[in-house]
Amino acid sequence: MQLFATTPPARRIDVPTEARLAAAGAWQTPHDSGAFLSGVDQRTLEVYRRAVDPGDPIELRNLWLGRVETELGGPTTRQWQADLWRDSRVRREVTEEEVLGSRSTVRFVKELFNWYFRDDLYGELRDDARTMLSGGSVDELNWGLPEALKDCIRYALQRDWYGYSDSCGRIPAREAVAAYESARIAGTTYTAANVALTMGGTFAVSTLADYVLAGRSSDATPALCATPNYPPLVEAIARRGNVRLVPLGTEGGVMELGPLIAALTPQTPFVLLQTAANPTGAAVDEEELARLIQTASPTTMIVLDECHEWLGETRTASVLRSAPNVIRVSSLSKNWSAPGIKVGWILADSSFIADYYEYASTSFGGPPSFFYTVVEVLARMERWMITGLTRPGADELREFESSYGLTLDRLRAAYDTYCADRRARESCLQLLRDAAGAELCRVGDVVRPRYSINTAVRFDRWDDSYLCFRDLLRSTGVSVYPGILNFCFSGGVARITTARAWEDLAPALRRIGAAVGEREAAGV
Repeated sequence: MQLFATTPPARRIDVPTEARLAAAGAWQTPHDSGAFLSGVDQRTLEVYRRAVDPGDPIELRNLWLGRVETELGGPTTRQWQADLWRDSRVRREVTEEEVLGSRSTVRFVKELFNWYFRDDLYGELRDDARTMLSGGSVDELNWGLPEALKDCIRYALQRDWYGYSDSCGRIPAREAVAAYESARIAGTTYTAANVALTMGGTFAVSTLADYVLAGRSSDATPALCATPNYPPLVEAIARRGNVRLVPLGTEGGVMELGPLIAALTPQTPFVLLQTAANPTGAAVDEEELARLIQTASPTTMIVLDECHEWLGETRTASVLRSAPNVIRVSSLSKNWSAPGIKVGWILADSSFIADYYEYASTSFGGPPSFFYTVVEVLARMERWMITGLTRPGADELREFESSYGLTLDRLRAAYDTYCADRRARESCLQLLRDAAGAELCRVGDVVRPRYSINTAVRFDRWDDSYLCFRDLLRSTGVSVYPGILNFCFSGGVARITTARAWEDLAPALRRIGAAVGEREAAGV
């Protein structure tokens, strides 16, 4: 059996002229907002003031949703939630710090996240959602896995490669990831001993929280989670111990890490930071990130979620990302359009990975062996691309074991199609993001993303992001993702996922624009 026995065909990827013209005019309006803050507003505090038990996340969720039902008006099948809000009264005063440090806050947002997907978007309101701009992932039908990687899956199936394996993953795949990640950070040389393959980003963060934080006392110094962030990740950490949320502002597409640095103490056990924020696509500044790592105690484990750090400028990352107390998390979900495959990797100090091996062996056995060839091939080809290789030679062929049956001609043909797929995909997705940004700037304040397929827009017409979602869904048939589900506790912030076919994306954006315009005309 031979890998790439036939030349994988390149995908036919393009966007129409209309989208290209719209993208050309992007980010030229006063509504291209350079500033964004995810702090706690009065509407959030009001829910905590009215709760009988502000430590009960289900009550907090129901109060929030009850207020939304009340303000939406019209017929409802959830009168009990509206009644809960109407019957509530102010019982106490609450501060922003109390909200950000409360265990119930993390669980409340996670329960609201669950309700959004389970009960609303894919539940009672499913028939209302004609167009979904809320998914957070690439439309796989248009921009899925490169054909060369699909061939790797077919090859693994033919070889029956789905048996037991090393608990940190097969060595050749780990070596390929190490070489790729070394090429992304000047002055760093990773080896297979620095790499553990995982079952995706969410799974990786959950296992890291469990491994690092298990056994801590209930009154221990809290872990720090920068916000905006993804609820399943933060909840995974909060289950293992105290957590404090640290809202980070954004200026000019760059996250301001000052509040996170200021929150560090010598006893801080764990920090979670997305290097490109969900939902804004704002990036960390490498110098500020270096200052965060240098300020932290050597015993503070800093987890960098790098999954959204793509679809933007290629840059050389700080060498301090490879510091002994830093763990980097990546997955195939976003950058390779494969969230359902559940594959990724972590990079860390070799001593950490050696100890993590025992945890992996005991807790989940090991990563899915079926996808090792995919990981190996994409890591090698990505490294060749970022180092400027245009034509593989004998040295590149020798990187693969002889059992693959590869020839130089077949490797070159596969690499050509891989590069064509990746470059066309990135170009199209950036054009779509810019075109959507141009449309959204007409009706709201938009944070220009540095990375990611997501764009955050704040609508002045709403002061509650979940109310914004419900109102837009009812009036336009378009679902957006409420900012509250990323711990954005203020304003009508919606996340728009722009990686959709233009024939679906453009009409949906126009319907949003018309709905917001109608509200403005009505003075609402």
